[in-house]
Amino acid sequence: MRLWWVTVQPPARRMGWFPLLLLLTQCSRVPGQRSPLNDFQVLRGTELQHLLHAVGPGPWQEHVADAEECAGRCGPLLDCRAFHYNVSSHGCQLLPWTQYSPYTQLQRSGRCDLFQKKDYVRTCVMDNGVKYRGTVAITTGGLPCQRWNHRFPNDHKYTPTLRNGLEENFCRNPDGDPGGPWCYTTDPAVRFQTCGIKSCREAACVWCNGEEYRGAVDRTESGRECQRWDLQRPHAHPFEPGKFLDKDLDDNYCRNPDGSERPWCYTTDPKVEREFCDLPRCGSEAQPRHEATTLSCFRGKGEGYRGTANTTAAGVPCQRWDAQNPHQHRFAPEKYACKDLRENFCRNPDGSEAPWCFTSRPGMRVAFCYQIRRCADDVRPEDCYHGVGERYRGLVNRTRKGVPCQHWSTERPHKPQFTPTSAPHAHLEENFCRNPDRDSHGPWCYTTDPGTPFDYCALRRCHDDQPPSILEPPDQVVFEKCGKRVTRLDQQRSKLRVVGGQPGNSPWTVSLRNRQGQHFCGGSLVKEQWVLTARQCFSSWNVTSSTEDAYGRVRCALRDSWPLWEPVRVTTEAHLPALPMTAGSWREL
Repeated sequence: MRLWWVTVQPPARRMGWFPLLLLLTQCSRVPGQRSPLNDFQVLRGTELQHLLHAVGPGPWQEHVADAEECAGRCGPLLDCRAFHYNVSSHGCQLLPWTQYSPYTQLQRSGRCDLFQKKDYVRTCVMDNGVKYRGTVAITTGGLPCQRWNHRFPNDHKYTPTLRNGLEENFCRNPDGDPGGPWCYTTDPAVRFQTCGIKSCREAACVWCNGEEYRGAVDRTESGRECQRWDLQRPHAHPFEPGKFLDKDLDDNYCRNPDGSERPWCYTTDPKVEREFCDLPRCGSEAQPRHEATTLSCFRGKGEGYRGTANTTAAGVPCQRWDAQNPHQHRFAPEKYACKDLRENFCRNPDGSEAPWCFTSRPGMRVAFCYQIRRCADDVRPEDCYHGVGERYRGLVNRTRKGVPCQHWSTERPHKPQFTPTSAPHAHLEENFCRNPDRDSHGPWCYTTDPGTPFDYCALRRCHDDQPPSILEPPDQVVFEKCGKRVTRLDQQRSKLRVVGGQPGNSPWTVSLRNRQGQHFCGGSLVKEQWVLTARQCFSSWNVTSSTEDAYGRVRCALRDSWPLWEPVRVTTEAHLPALPMTAGSWREL
């Protein structure tokens, strides 16, 4: 709330009115819960140093609740332009300079975040630029600006102060000129000239649906101020900057992290959760970042995939993008012209982990098209490993299907068997692919997909590396009868995943083999005469939903000699499987 003093002018006195002094209150145009951090721009893990030892920052203020309290202290002070926030000790250090001040430099820090006032680090102007405190010092005509504390060659009435920000010879707008920041020039024939600094709205345009927009607009199309992405109030949301590093969720700027029609933000108005931002479209001369298209495979997340795969990995037909039945959605082809949402082909219009589609089944809304293979050249030469990859220390953090890896130190969505504490030798850092158990298939990771506990990574064996010999003696399988678990199971060897990818002692793990005895698929023995396996294993069989007369023989594990006495029934129908839990009892899945 701001206070305004209004006095009655002399003409009113001549009309016989008494002098009046009115106190008016002006409420904010738009209600909201703004944070003092909204005035700051953050650089995580960064410190700002001044190279002149004679100039020092303010003392550390300890016992600060959080960065917002630091912002609340620095904001009103005219001589505070930035602050360090110590994330471990919760300390606060106020700074009288920014990264654009003379004799300063940025350096990486493991303990501090740097917050700088937006007005001092923006390269564009908001509104008419009255608050602009940047360092542009040349006019639109190319003339150098005259210093504000000089009266030659052009005399003027302005006196530099901390409040008006008339520093050096930087462009400013002390009189609120609608044309934006200006300055007196060093040319006696040209008294003053505008500096042509673009407004933040015009400084960056939107191509396609604006997923790559990285501008500095922090207002919605209705004028509401944006909520910071790193805060959860007034609106809680899932888009935490640390979890969406590739989306550049900086401060409270408009972004498009979910593949919406155009950039948007959460607002500081508790009654309005989110709104689109009013941003200009790029012209035809603007060239977006080139993204190579692929037809038979996908790279990265598959956003450039333009092939004709139109079923999910399970073989379910996809729904047409221009249809709203059986599933209603917002991905209308006309609103996402650059995403090539043709027919019912698998696409990735929202930056998900891989190409996907809405399915034609009412009970299954979306599914990934993981049957599309990853391009062979999508793995960089440095993304390779030697041996089984137990010494791999690279930075790959996605599976072979493009799913992001779960952090080794977290327990969601999967509780890990291997952690940095339990396996310190394995260098389980962040969510990088590793091989703590010497899996013969190479580095792997727990995934962020709740339905996929772990998977192998998008890595290949280095070209100069020899593959392991297939002549080594096979592992011993420690059960004697198909369908019966060993009674003395070492509890210490009970694992959440198949350790090393080697044959284990689970007697319901079976091998599907052809007439020549060659293994072609795996499965699980769920009951006498019933094996659960993938339909793709029988792509050449003419098995329909009404056919149950196709039989075959099954052998347990990968190297045993105990065939089932009865043929195995193969059907496309789904039956509720059951597994043996104790002797004489069954446990339903």
